[in-house]
Amino acid sequence: MIRLGLIGCGEHSESGHAIPLARYKAANPRQIELAATCDLRLERAREFCRKYGFSAAYSDLDEMLAREKLDGSITVVPLQRISELGVKLLRAEIPCLVEKPLGVSITEASALRDAAAATRTLNMVSVNRRFMPFLNRAVGWTRNQGPLRYVRCTLARHARSEPDFLWATAVHAVDTLRFLAGQVATFEIHTLAGARGATPWYAIDLQFETGITGGIDVLPTTGMVEETYDLFGEGFRASVTCPFGSPRGWRCFRDGQLISEEIATDAPEDVLNGCYNEAAEFIRALQCKDRPSPSIEDVFPSIELCWKMAKNVAAASRLSA
Repeated sequence: MIRLGLIGCGEHSESGHAIPLARYKAANPRQIELAATCDLRLERAREFCRKYGFSAAYSDLDEMLAREKLDGSITVVPLQRISELGVKLLRAEIPCLVEKPLGVSITEASALRDAAAATRTLNMVSVNRRFMPFLNRAVGWTRNQGPLRYVRCTLARHARSEPDFLWATAVHAVDTLRFLAGQVATFEIHTLAGARGATPWYAIDLQFETGITGGIDVLPTTGMVEETYDLFGEGFRASVTCPFGSPRGWRCFRDGQLISEEIATDAPEDVLNGCYNEAAEFIRALQCKDRPSPSIEDVFPSIELCWKMAKNVAAASRLSA
């Protein structure tokens, strides 16, 4: 029986972690115990106990870690605490799943990566797109068609004007394309012109070490929410719209014909968006005492690349001022 703790009981923790963990426990009743949850607001931790079956609620993390003897912990905290608490868990030899973007600076993200390497404690990063069933069905289909030549993501959002969007949110697109095409060899980022004072949009060109070319359109204020991933090869294409967009699903084309199409109907949200399969991978790794994927080491290049892009954008902005 794997004893799990959940640190942080906010909205994302609920939808991205508590719900899939409860679903996994219901489907596999003798595999995991939702041992404890912790939040600065004790009433929220108690609510997670009531709704999702955690056994104990805490407002003090040190008390929880001392009393519960956890086999693994999921940490869903504000960006400013990700690195600090991740390092704490790694040094305490508590296997942990942490959220992207691993910190609010490349220094914090590097500290977390270095702690993972030094302690060798099992660790994983929550990048749920890698676990989306539609995306992985598309990946499987394209592998049978031939090599990829080009991969692309359209990352569209509504009214997302926060200055950290490029490194805190667009990292999803960067990491997913790395998952599809391999390590990035070179990149170029272009700011798309808009009205004075408008939120920046970006076009990103990527060249992968595998020879595949990629592109990302980062469009945070388009008036709608969508993520679409396109995989192109000679004579074929697969297109996946998920976890956001309408309709969500995937389509594949071969030699000018629509070969297959699958549209989301009644699948649970946490299954569609990959969160359930992500939880299952973390649990599998704990049961087998195996390295989960993706680890901090696996995801760090995505984080680092986004910080390099943000630095390039800032430098270009200063030059044009």
